Amino acid sequence: MKKTELIAAVAEKTSSTKKDAEKAFNAVIETITDALTKGDKVSITGFGTFEVRNRAAKDAINPATKAPIHVPAKKVPAFKAGKALKEAVDK
Repeated sequence: MKKTELIAAVAEKTSSTKKDAEKAFNAVIETITDALTKGDKVSITGFGTFEVRNRAAKDAINPATKAPIHVPAKKVPAFKAGKALKEAVDK
């Protein structure tokens, strides 16, 4: 399912216009992004948790040239599915 399909489904379920559903959807995504940027964790009960994890620096090998490279440490977004979501998917 792509973003436009998701927005259309939300509009249908909420009996609103696609334009209003898109505004709400974009606001939710922007709010989650802002929270993660600040280092906060976002928990949605029954769905899951969005958080930022630190990935350690490491040395690796470029597969094309076989040359060693250094991959610096960085922060990455992560999602952990909640129990209700896991159970719904497992049916």
